[in-house]
Amino acid sequence: MMKYDLVLLHAPSVYDFRKNSLLAGPISDVVPSSPVFEMYPIGITSIADYLERYGLRVKIINIANRMLMNSNFDVEKKLRNLKTKAFGIDLHWLPHAHGSIELAKIVKRLHPKTPIIFGGLSATYYHKELIQYPFIDFVMRGDSTEKLMLLLMNKIEFENSHYEDIPNLTWKKGDEVGYNPITYIPVDLDEFDVPGYRYTIRSVFKYRNFLDPLPYNGWLQYPNTALLTARGCTQGCLICGGSREAYEQNCHRKGIALRSPAKLVSDIQFIQRFSRAPIFILHDIRQGGPEYVREFFQLLKKIKLKNEIVFELFQFADEGFFKELSEAVPNYSIEITLETHDEKLRHMNGKFHCSNQKVIDTLNFALKNGCKKIDLFFMVGIPGQTYKSALENIDFCETIHLACQQDTRVCYFVAPLAPFLDPASPAFENPDLYGYKKLCHTLEDHRKAITQPSWKHMLSYETKELSRDGIVKATYDAAKLLNHFKLKYSLIDNEAFCDIEEKIKKSIDYIDRIDWLLALPDEQQPTELSKIKKEINELNRYSICGKNELKWEVKNNYANVFSLALVGLEQLYEEYSIKIKRQFSRTKSREQIKLNL
Repeated sequence: MMKYDLVLLHAPSVYDFRKNSLLAGPISDVVPSSPVFEMYPIGITSIADYLERYGLRVKIINIANRMLMNSNFDVEKKLRNLKTKAFGIDLHWLPHAHGSIELAKIVKRLHPKTPIIFGGLSATYYHKELIQYPFIDFVMRGDSTEKLMLLLMNKIEFENSHYEDIPNLTWKKGDEVGYNPITYIPVDLDEFDVPGYRYTIRSVFKYRNFLDPLPYNGWLQYPNTALLTARGCTQGCLICGGSREAYEQNCHRKGIALRSPAKLVSDIQFIQRFSRAPIFILHDIRQGGPEYVREFFQLLKKIKLKNEIVFELFQFADEGFFKELSEAVPNYSIEITLETHDEKLRHMNGKFHCSNQKVIDTLNFALKNGCKKIDLFFMVGIPGQTYKSALENIDFCETIHLACQQDTRVCYFVAPLAPFLDPASPAFENPDLYGYKKLCHTLEDHRKAITQPSWKHMLSYETKELSRDGIVKATYDAAKLLNHFKLKYSLIDNEAFCDIEEKIKKSIDYIDRIDWLLALPDEQQPTELSKIKKEINELNRYSICGKNELKWEVKNNYANVFSLALVGLEQLYEEYSIKIKRQFSRTKSREQIKLNL
């Protein structure tokens, strides 16, 4: 049996999703993972990578994905057989409020003497609640915890319980609880691999298991990758828990920390050695400023790009930007979360606060300069939005489509702001000011909400303009209009149209049916819900859009076999080198490693 220093676990959104009937509907339609939210945050790979540089053995197990891939996967058997000095569980996205806590209960029951560490943006926000659970020992707060985790692992290894000197740490010893202030906020990220793809590939060979660290169900067939450009954000979006204001409140970060263009390009070159699927550049690269963008493009010109690169845009972009982009990246696409056609609402909410004409200009500039695909996202449930305004988003889709000469490279999507309003976002902190009614306040509120049998009852908010029922109705009605729009302009075929139309109809029927079931006596509800479990599971994936609409066409998703084998061998050699270095450095305690605070 292998022994580890740290095992990092990713839980499903709702732990017992395989037993319960939950109509998640469209809440995960526009993300790669399923309603189980099995895709883990990329930060756990950077933690694992950083700790292994110092000789620690770190294992990532995507429990959610293992459960999703195999209905007979025995979680407790898997956990029981693990030998480790500590467990880490992420609570980055709040939809994991139930699964992460339930998983921690199980781990502590099986390993009562092994400390359990929580981390992530949601864990940071709710750290005082989390530390009250008897099965949680530590909460590591902040957005950059690689070095801090090394310090904590040092303490655990050497049985040193003086936790007061670790920044950002919430801890307990017996009845004593400590909340160390957030003082470690790095302004440079080049020291870390975010994500740690080198670690991930190495771990497959090192720990002889390629299923445990898979990012999400279907990754083997479609190995998308992503690179983080920054921690923090320059944008002040009202509903985003990763906005400028949210980062400042939750993580005390007052400015963004960037990864250098050179580091990003180095990572792209590495990814190309094992994958031919698209590489997503997370965040708008223009956050780093003109010189940052220019350097990034200049470095990209010097390498032979083989993969499609997908860029996010937060604001209007002129033609000069796209000319530079097309010269540097032969094959690129764009993602834009426009949210609404309403210029006033966009200005208030913070994203693409420009005229509709500038939105159309941005799209045409991209199309003119070789953009392969543009994904355009609209949202239901944003501040100030009425039912009528939500449906008018589809009218704007048609306006855009005609203004872009009916170019089929522009793809249109609509989804609700669901299931939760992000903690730390301006709208969450000041709901009355921005027209929200909060239905969930505490972590426990959210934990209970996510287990409700339909996504309507999961919603943690209403707006002054839209109740829960109104949000559901606006979402499905907008989706139906969008479906008809796509058929009208041959953006989907008749088979796809009929499939989506039928799913929307069934989803509405089941929303009503679940409401009726919830009116039954409590003892009757589980039996009645179990009767519709199979049908609900079929509706939960791509309920308001086609299953292939978010995919990029790639003929060969992987690099050649020789290249893959070479990458694996190099990572094994790197691991061997780490072991040698560790042997020479064992006489020097890792307690002596210093942070640049």
